[in-house]
Amino acid sequence: MKMHVIVVLLLALGVAATSDAQIVKKAQVGFRFLENPISADAIGRGGIGVAVPMGSNGVFWNPALLGWMSATVEGSLHHTQGIADINYNAASGAVRFGDFGVVGVSLLMMDYGKFRGTRVAPFDPWYVETGTFTPFAYSLGLAFSQRVSERFSYGVHVKLVDQYLGRPFVAPPGASITDPNLPIRRKKYEHWELAADVGALYDFHYNGIRFGACLQNISREVKYEEYSFPLPFAVSFGATIEPLLFFLEPDANQVFILSFESRHPRDYREKLKFGGEFWYMQLVALRLGYMSHYDEQGFTAGLGIHHNLGDVPLTFDYAYQPFGVFGAVHHFTIGASY
Repeated sequence: MKMHVIVVLLLALGVAATSDAQIVKKAQVGFRFLENPISADAIGRGGIGVAVPMGSNGVFWNPALLGWMSATVEGSLHHTQGIADINYNAASGAVRFGDFGVVGVSLLMMDYGKFRGTRVAPFDPWYVETGTFTPFAYSLGLAFSQRVSERFSYGVHVKLVDQYLGRPFVAPPGASITDPNLPIRRKKYEHWELAADVGALYDFHYNGIRFGACLQNISREVKYEEYSFPLPFAVSFGATIEPLLFFLEPDANQVFILSFESRHPRDYREKLKFGGEFWYMQLVALRLGYMSHYDEQGFTAGLGIHHNLGDVPLTFDYAYQPFGVFGAVHHFTIGASY
């Protein structure tokens, strides 16, 4: 058995054991914005991205995907119109340095909007308004991926993540709200931490069968007041296949990819995802997916368009994601390569 296959199998067995241990613990993670899906193409096929090479966008799903980037330089911009006016923007870029590997960067910025602040007061109605405040969160990452053979690649993605929750007024422990001299002071709630993603991808070179695995948000614990919690650590496995190749000769004008992915988060049970993507003439893509074990999420749909502007290939992707009682989420991506 080749060394690359052995590495993938060991990674799969190791992370499977880790995920089984972590999945017992529930509701013990923070910085949940790191779980927000990015890239409309992946979301359109059910939030699947661990084993589907997709250029610089892959840095958000599995850093090993960067090693399969065919262009020398590639970049993309992402925008998501989320629920409750909570939107987020992201960007990714990657540069290939010959056979040495691919270096990528990532940026995720949350837009929570404005909130009205209050503080306790020793008189009815026992609070006063303190004006508006704007919390924020972001992640800035640097990745490296190397395709060490025609079949195997690995990748590492290191991120600086920051979360700012404002400067609320707080009273010392044990203070009484009815005390007319209630001592109150402002306290800044902001934490930053380093996190890492590690992934691998193996291509069997047979009818589009690929296998990928990724460990996401490996970090230390963050502490607010008396409580500590980790970042949203998760283990994901993914596989793809092109079923038409079992019956037809390869045809670049019509490509159909089926994908499957399982995600094992630290704070919830296993999540399963299924998706399909059909490309016609390498110009238009239709996508459909389903995510199970989610409270308000299920089917997704998406559309992709490739267009060459001179010598620069451009990509436009859109994904529609129903979100139950919260309405729908819309994802947009535009990318370019050279």
